[in-house]
Amino acid sequence: MARNKKTSESLFVYMSHLISLLMKNGQHRTMQHYKATLGSFRRFRAGKDIVLKDIDTEEIQSYEAYLRNVAKVCSNTSSFYLRILRATYNKAVEKGLAAQQRPFRNVYTGIAKTRKRAVPTEVISQLRHLESTVRLTPRQEMARDAFLMSFYLRGMSFIDLAHLRKSDLRNGYLHYVRSKTGQRLSIRWERQMQEIVDKYRSQTQSSPYLLPFLTGGRCEDRNKAMDNEQEDSRLYHNAEARMAYHLKRLGAKIGINGKLTLYVARHSWATAARDHHVSLSVISEALGHNSETTTQIYLRSIQTSEIDDANAKVLAAI
Repeated sequence: MARNKKTSESLFVYMSHLISLLMKNGQHRTMQHYKATLGSFRRFRAGKDIVLKDIDTEEIQSYEAYLRNVAKVCSNTSSFYLRILRATYNKAVEKGLAAQQRPFRNVYTGIAKTRKRAVPTEVISQLRHLESTVRLTPRQEMARDAFLMSFYLRGMSFIDLAHLRKSDLRNGYLHYVRSKTGQRLSIRWERQMQEIVDKYRSQTQSSPYLLPFLTGGRCEDRNKAMDNEQEDSRLYHNAEARMAYHLKRLGAKIGINGKLTLYVARHSWATAARDHHVSLSVISEALGHNSETTTQIYLRSIQTSEIDDANAKVLAAI
């Protein structure tokens, strides 16, 4: 159905249209990013919409000031919202809904370096053997196991971890597509990984997923595929929030300095690999980094077996 051009020139309406398209296309994570940005900009505007052609440098600089001084977000979060808003604006320009005025040229849209998040392998080992020293709630235990599984799988993100399917594991290897980059990765299956999968087997018995984060709540009617996608998205975001909460509580319980997150698991794997003299090029390939063309070309010569041996070396250290 064609959209009314007059209403499509409104930013709120146009962003809502993009959000609907992203949902229809199954791009749930990107859809959540656009929803979060729209919500933030609505708060900045106190709910008052703005036509696309009125988005100028002054408006965007005012929004950046709001993010820093009122919303009190860090520079990377501010940059994230501004990049999503810029992408929306550029799409509108491509559709002829606004003239290109380059309103984002004077605001920060980069990615600032963050402090080191890694924890030493001694902490990973402590987490692995917590049952004998600390009483965990079932949800804290699941959060701990998710952290360990992420570490075992070379710092896998939670979105990829939660959506791993049983069919992804075959012939001794786990095969998946990294959601952030679309890169296909294969990881040799190790004993430590199987132990966690076995632990939750009863919870995943009737589920296509390898781990129990998205189990329950799905309709089996094939005519309701869109409902299932929306339900999976809801289950995922609920699981992600629970994971963050219980990892934070777990970290405090065992005295970890700083927040415990799955991103910490990713940094920790990379640091442990480096400390065990794994080459930087192998670490980069193992983590699925592919944003720099020169790095991609350089890494093509790395053998998968070398990466798997590196992972086995890291896991043996704990």
